[in-house]
Amino acid sequence: MDFQKLFEQFKKIKLAVVGDVMLDTYWWGHVERISPEAPVPVVSFDKREHRIGGASNVALNAASLGARVSVFSVTGNDADALLLQELLTKSNIESTGLLKSNERITTNKMRVISRNQQMMRLDAETTKDLSAIDESRLIDAIQKYIEEEKPAVIIFEDYNKGVLTENVIQELTALSKKNNVLIAVDPKRKNFFTYKGVDIFKPNLKEVKEGLNLLVDEVNLPGLKNIHAELAKKLGHRISFITLSEKGVFYQDDDASAIVPSHIRNISDVSGAGDTVIAVASLVYAATKDVALMAEMANIAGGLVCEEVGTAAINKERLISECNLLLNP
Repeated sequence: MDFQKLFEQFKKIKLAVVGDVMLDTYWWGHVERISPEAPVPVVSFDKREHRIGGASNVALNAASLGARVSVFSVTGNDADALLLQELLTKSNIESTGLLKSNERITTNKMRVISRNQQMMRLDAETTKDLSAIDESRLIDAIQKYIEEEKPAVIIFEDYNKGVLTENVIQELTALSKKNNVLIAVDPKRKNFFTYKGVDIFKPNLKEVKEGLNLLVDEVNLPGLKNIHAELAKKLGHRISFITLSEKGVFYQDDDASAIVPSHIRNISDVSGAGDTVIAVASLVYAATKDVALMAEMANIAGGLVCEEVGTAAINKERLISECNLLLNP
């Protein structure tokens, strides 16, 4: 496989991410003592950093691989929304699809970190479903985008924050199918079985077990093929792509299935790994329609970002190098 040539193809792909965007705030500091007021460490502040998170991190990963990316969501009408929009613009991501609402606040996950260890996280967020008015605004914006830009892929990135309502999912799925747009989904529990008839369904194993009410500890190919069959009965989707944490990933497309084992890594932080996996998988499948290659490359990419502290976009050159090393022996 000529991976350099494949990555050149990504530059021609238009991709939209729809879902729960977030701002990730990191407070870096050092600990030298315990507070006399309570048995907690005192963190002496060193620096603050803002990063792109949630569904917008999926967009960042796709953009870092060269795709032409737009992101759609409903945020608060606040300073965090402006800051997130500014970060997206700097990363060459089209962000006019971020619609502001006075009924919501922009999700901000604030992490306190010392010695590369996360000590605490404080979440500011709205988790109620979008109002009917905001649903309509979001659907209209994406319909206009599909008609004008004709994207190859739409990724639904669900974090249970209320943007991907049942109505939004159903309307956008129908719209995507009508316009021959590939649909990839990273689901969460609340709307797990609303994503019917999509192309790529990418839960993690924990989400699958919760969704299907399974008590399964052993991970093996026969068991995962049975899980795919159960999912297919309920969803009628094409490809199951299940992440298995340290055990790798599983895929099934028609009769082709396999477990792709993970590669040995120095794991620092698993934050955002799923975002990288769905972004890489969607682009590779859109470019090649090769589900095995999709799984192999997404598996490598997910491992690479786990070596970074906090959410981080995949490095294109490093991914190409790793793919050549591991997939072109």
